[in-house]
Amino acid sequence: MLRRLYFRIYLAVLGSLLTFALAVGFAWRSVGESSHRRHSTEMLMQAAQNVLPPADASEAWQQLALAEITRGMQVDLSLYSSDLKLLASVGKPLPPPDLARSAHGAFAQFRPSLVWNMQLPDGRWLRAHPQGPPDHPLPVEGIAFVGAMLLLLIVVGVAAHPIARRITRRLEHLQAGVESLGRGDLTARVDVQGHDEVAALAASFNGAATRIEELVNAHRLLLANASHELRTPLTRIRMAIELQKNQIEPARQRALEQDIQELDAMIEDILLSSRIDASAHTTAHEEVDLLALAAEECARFANSGIDVSGEAVIVHGDPTLLRRMVRNLVENGLRHGALPLDVSVIKNGKRVVLQVTDHGSGIPAAAVNTIFEPFVRLPGSAAGGTGLGLSLVRKIAQHHGGTAIVANNGPRQFTVKIEFPV
Repeated sequence: MLRRLYFRIYLAVLGSLLTFALAVGFAWRSVGESSHRRHSTEMLMQAAQNVLPPADASEAWQQLALAEITRGMQVDLSLYSSDLKLLASVGKPLPPPDLARSAHGAFAQFRPSLVWNMQLPDGRWLRAHPQGPPDHPLPVEGIAFVGAMLLLLIVVGVAAHPIARRITRRLEHLQAGVESLGRGDLTARVDVQGHDEVAALAASFNGAATRIEELVNAHRLLLANASHELRTPLTRIRMAIELQKNQIEPARQRALEQDIQELDAMIEDILLSSRIDASAHTTAHEEVDLLALAAEECARFANSGIDVSGEAVIVHGDPTLLRRMVRNLVENGLRHGALPLDVSVIKNGKRVVLQVTDHGSGIPAAAVNTIFEPFVRLPGSAAGGTGLGLSLVRKIAQHHGGTAIVANNGPRQFTVKIEFPV
């Protein structure tokens, strides 16, 4: 779009200049050249009236006078009587005038160039045609004018190119800043260059980006502080239950403990999510064997239905976050899917692929695009969970420059695929 805009601005400048040149050329031809010809015609007519002999003079005398008039002039000149009889001629004889077109001594177009018609007071007709070299059909003034216009067009075209490109280049930088902000980089800003409308737009974008960053940071800080502060009353509730466990029915006590565990897990997930949001990329760059890490996490679950396979791949990242990512994937498969559960690590070029596949009934097709959103629970699901497990999986993957997608969703198989750089 911006490149098309760049060419449109550039062509608009050149088109405006070309239109201006054509208008000036038309005005020069219509006004300047006509005035010049009219002035020349008046001078020639006045010379003819002063020099030509009377109409009843001999043809030799009139021929001599006509030659005197055109001395030093490159012009074809013919003199006709009132009844259109050729009386004298200098240069190439011209045909008699067309009385229908020359009733008032007006100019008549005689191809291949202009022929002047003048009727003298005694009724005689004088016809004149400027001579010119056959290989130069245009007058010198016309050639000079066309050359000047072409030179002006070239100069303006060369000068307009960097101007139009500078405008669109700043728009391209602004577009790149908007795209960076849309991808989640709240620190994205653009340089403000100049004092025109584009500079004002860039300044407005920077101001809006600053306000958005402040609002998001304030929201993250509030969420993190609120989650942290919930730990204190949660601890008091747990202590109160422990002190009164002999007075509470066992089933009721187990239900309360389960609720507290879920609340504690939710607070922990929110705090972890806030810490991940606080930085765009991971600051830890330890070498981690992803296959070994996955095997260790799967060994935590006393379940023989989990199969770990693949190849040892060393990745750089935060081992705590990567371990949490694998744990959430396995817990999600055990909680919402069905055994067996397959965990595989595959190296694909410069990318590593972690896949976790369960053999449950899958999820509704409409939920595929929202499964990684926070606090999303599938309709009819009674397996529990905080609703933040897969959301954290995607955040951790993105934190390491990767992606998280649903690779397969069938009636007997559901696969989550994580891919990020080796």
